[in-house]
Amino acid sequence: MIDPNFIFDNEEIITRKLIEKNYSFDYKNFSKLYLNRKKSIQEFEELQKKQNEFNKRISKEKRKPDKSELAEIKSLSILIKEKEKIKKEDENVLTNKLLEIPNITHDSVPVGKNETDNTVIKKVGQIKDFGFKILDHVEIGKNLNLFDLEVAAKITGARFNLYKGLGAKLERALMNFMLDVHEKNGYLEIFPPFICNEKSFVGTGNLPKFEEDLFKIEGTENYLIPTAEVPLTNIHSNEVIEIENLPIKYVAYSACFRSEAGSYGKDVKGLIRQHQFNKIELVKITDELSSFEELENLTSDACNILDLLELPYRVVTLCSGDTSFSSAKTYDIEVWIPSENKYREISSCSNFASFQARRANIKYKSSKKPSFAHTLNGSGLAIGRTFVAILENFQNEDGSVTIPKVLRPYLKNIALIK
Repeated sequence: MIDPNFIFDNEEIITRKLIEKNYSFDYKNFSKLYLNRKKSIQEFEELQKKQNEFNKRISKEKRKPDKSELAEIKSLSILIKEKEKIKKEDENVLTNKLLEIPNITHDSVPVGKNETDNTVIKKVGQIKDFGFKILDHVEIGKNLNLFDLEVAAKITGARFNLYKGLGAKLERALMNFMLDVHEKNGYLEIFPPFICNEKSFVGTGNLPKFEEDLFKIEGTENYLIPTAEVPLTNIHSNEVIEIENLPIKYVAYSACFRSEAGSYGKDVKGLIRQHQFNKIELVKITDELSSFEELENLTSDACNILDLLELPYRVVTLCSGDTSFSSAKTYDIEVWIPSENKYREISSCSNFASFQARRANIKYKSSKKPSFAHTLNGSGLAIGRTFVAILENFQNEDGSVTIPKVLRPYLKNIALIK
């Protein structure tokens, strides 16, 4: 959520920034709602002041109010209740409008319409020249008996997977490897709930706008999480954190559940886009001054996993039009997928500035009055897509797959899947 005072006071900036994010903003309508709320608050507070002054006067004179004064105070009390109801209604209308407005991007974000305007800032690793006909991860997985999409479809439906044997062990090895690396880099491991309430989803910006992307639990106000970002960020909802305790750094494994409502027909083959998948999530809570430096560090921590696995990748700065609803700045980390002859997103590392903290009421306190914290997160990494990248980048001509050296201790020192 953006500070409503900033929106009201900066029509030109806010309108331009939201246009850059492909959002059509009606400043005139917003101003009307803002001023209605301001007026109703003022009227309510003026009546409260009048009531307090009356009570003080009667108390000072050490007497009981007469009949006319009793009638006056009764009438005033009724009016205060009416004005309080109007104030709450105006506050709710403005809040609902604020929940619809996306975050604005940081000035360092390049202006652009969509992903074609994103900027590649670095490429790491050598793309292998195999010298033989390569297979995609679905063929490799089937040949080596690592996972079974058909059985998963029988059990549940399309876009689910069943890992088995060394496939299940490789998925688990990746999970433990990533958690161990991030813990060594100062992140506190959390094992969170995979179900969160509506308020938590509002806090991170998933609700109300993106409800169709979520799986709601029937008969409740709870949803399955699409990422551990939701529970990790909300650990500190409605809290004031001492500044000396910042930055807070969390890492968590979770299963992730996404309806993929807007992706019909995309990536229907294999493990790239599933309704359920495993992911390691990094979340930071920082003060305002250090958040963009912490974004660089968080992105580096996610890249470190790919460096250790010796997988080729690139880092991309998203342009304004491709930056997500809640984000002020995002780096996408994309791993090379040989069968597709292109890079695929494996992590998005974002700084949300105070956008989520305002929604979730997360503050920090220094010598001054409490301020809204800045929140950041990124995948460290998406385990399923890392699994895919390993199968394809480390495949051999005989159909076997070489296990990256850093993973072997997690797989009883198995060096080759064959």
